Amino acid sequence: MKTTNAVWTRIKREHGLYRYNPSGQYFARVRFRGKLYRRKLETDDLALAKRKLRDFKNDLERTDATKGNTSFAKLLDIYKTTLVLADSTKKKKLAVIDKLKETWFGTERLPLRTIKSSQVKAWLAEHYGNKSASHYNSALTVIRDAFDLAVEDHIISENPARPPEKNKALSKALKYQKRKKPIRPTPTFEQFKQTVADIRGQKFNCEAEQSGDFVEFLGLAGLGQAEAAALTRADVDLEGGQFFPYRHKTDTGFDVPIFPQLRPLLEKLCTGKKPQERLFSILESRKAIANACKRLGFVRELPDGSLVPQFTHRSLRRMFITRAIERGVDVKVIAQWQGHKDDGKLILQTYSHVRPVHSLRMAQLLTDEQPENVIPIASAAQAE
Repeated sequence: MKTTNAVWTRIKREHGLYRYNPSGQYFARVRFRGKLYRRKLETDDLALAKRKLRDFKNDLERTDATKGNTSFAKLLDIYKTTLVLADSTKKKKLAVIDKLKETWFGTERLPLRTIKSSQVKAWLAEHYGNKSASHYNSALTVIRDAFDLAVEDHIISENPARPPEKNKALSKALKYQKRKKPIRPTPTFEQFKQTVADIRGQKFNCEAEQSGDFVEFLGLAGLGQAEAAALTRADVDLEGGQFFPYRHKTDTGFDVPIFPQLRPLLEKLCTGKKPQERLFSILESRKAIANACKRLGFVRELPDGSLVPQFTHRSLRRMFITRAIERGVDVKVIAQWQGHKDDGKLILQTYSHVRPVHSLRMAQLLTDEQPENVIPIASAAQAE
């Protein structure tokens, strides 16, 4: 059954399976396409060793033998060439790649096929274990995507950053971490109006009026700073009652109705503008908002005792959405106004704190009498 010498035992009827006698461990030794491959099977159980040998042979069938010694550093260089992203996102991924090259031992000569899931886990724990979930998840994404590329190119057969579910310990360790919900103060509509008035009231600031218009537009239109700054006169159809922002992050445009609260400001901004002229001469108003918050006392204290402004550009969008929900606007419609394609799923998740208040208010409509704000829908017979 077996061919034996002092050190090694060859297992008959299992081509390529050997037992190392001093330790009892099994090894694979297989010649594939003219090249000899060896692997320690990490077991002293014969039945398990046979299964691992078959898996090893299957791996050789699924991978390109000519790329077997591709190094980790080489893979990262290949992966780097595939990054077609926004500059800020690309910069973050390149930073992770640089850290991998600097801190992962032997990346220049370490073959990909030798890297194990436990090594990925250990590296992430050492370099990102004490960082935020966002940083940890970004690093894990880079590693996963790089190894996915190696699987697609048949350099390796499995992604070590995606361990099988049966290995529960590693699967749990290499999952994305849940991000903590940050504190996101939202101004009331009155605080918003006070902020706009304060910004416009700075007589010695040459951009006071333009900054005031910009901040007021963000709060009344519910747009982000980038979408607002990019708007031109041609994007506004005053007669049709719509304007057409463009979101560079997703490379999509969408249409938004001109709300009654927004029309006077939009008409003012459009006056005298040529079609391709931008509505705003500024790109943002962070400093104006921050200074107004300090003057008005809209600040919050950090754990170290320092005071920071409560509100930012994004606070104004949150105020718009919160106010729209509280006024009974359908969430799906709000999502359309925001350029979302998820029928309001993101808004429902993000603004869950508003839903109970809105739900209680809507519940008051279910009475025996007809509420004043309900318009009867014509029956099918009447419609005909």
